[in-house]
Amino acid sequence: MSNEKHALIIGAGLSGLASALALKQKGWQVTLYEQAKEHKGIGAGIVLAANAMKALDKLGVGQEVRELGAAVRSARILDWKGNLLVELPVAEQAERYGADSYLIHRADLQQALLAKISTHELVPGKQLISFSQEEQRVHAAFADGSSTRGAILIGADGIHSRVRKSLFGEEAMRYSGYTAIRGIATYQDPRYPLESGGGFEAWGRGIRFGFSHIGNNRIHWFAAINAPEGEKDGPMGRKQETLRRLDGWYEPVRAVIEATEDAAILRHDIYDRAPLRRWSEGRVTLVGDAAHPMLPNLGQGSGQGMEDALVLARCLADADTDSAHALRMYEELRKKRANAIMKGSRLMGAVTQWENPLAIAARHFMLKTIPARIQSRRLDWIVGHEV
Repeated sequence: MSNEKHALIIGAGLSGLASALALKQKGWQVTLYEQAKEHKGIGAGIVLAANAMKALDKLGVGQEVRELGAAVRSARILDWKGNLLVELPVAEQAERYGADSYLIHRADLQQALLAKISTHELVPGKQLISFSQEEQRVHAAFADGSSTRGAILIGADGIHSRVRKSLFGEEAMRYSGYTAIRGIATYQDPRYPLESGGGFEAWGRGIRFGFSHIGNNRIHWFAAINAPEGEKDGPMGRKQETLRRLDGWYEPVRAVIEATEDAAILRHDIYDRAPLRRWSEGRVTLVGDAAHPMLPNLGQGSGQGMEDALVLARCLADADTDSAHALRMYEELRKKRANAIMKGSRLMGAVTQWENPLAIAARHFMLKTIPARIQSRRLDWIVGHEV
């Protein structure tokens, strides 16, 4: 394969797949190298805000995602007793942004992207060990003894990125202070009717609970719980321990957890990393969580990876621009926005996880008294953006 316009993409998650599709549209050859030996339908539900949906349209998979997911039709924030704090004007937002937000299972989104990738463009079971650069090419070596070369190398290998570590050295991850317990349940109860695309968040003291109807009677839920880093499940088991922590919360919070199979309940401590001063070195760059791993509080992790992919491909499409220079252009176009969203997501997480009763009372007073339309406008620069 010619090295002139051949991109080596390390990692076949959402950002890697999006990068491959964007580059193919610009005439590049791509090869995705994925450490896992097979793609599995893992993960939970995610929200794709309007900016992410616009990016997916440009990547050629927007319609497929709409068919697999559920358009967001309601978004409410309540307290732990079920009292309404604010209801966001989602219909007005969709009209203003020119696109609905969608809820979808992460595995469904990944399959929609993967369907656009040819068999020969994805190589599973490839763990990157090292890479080196020459003036016109990059060499990559893998754990199985194989190697390859291309014009550029893109690190799309997530928050634990080996490419990032090789470029910029070892660095500590930043623990958010809370762990996330998530699940997807098939759940329907006439006492708590919710249309497809409906959902809410309930904010308590050091705990936040989210509930989203992602279609076909499937409910994605999460509980963000303040906890020491590395805390293990208690002797009661993950499900019963979560129910204990949510004792007294209004229904259907506990009911949907009860309806979830124990084995389908995931737990992960939530981390991000400090922003990097740069993402690229020569012919190697980073995208998605490898470049800017962010906390999930603004629902922008996947969307920002897709924005990265489109901007990167546009920079590389200029035939008169050296690839190394194109990578520097890409990071300069993307760093300020991605880093600002990283910061905003960390701040949002701090506010939603407060434990001080006086701070919580002030938080709820603000949510109830500031008009929802004004509150939603504060997200325009994120959700209304189009690359």
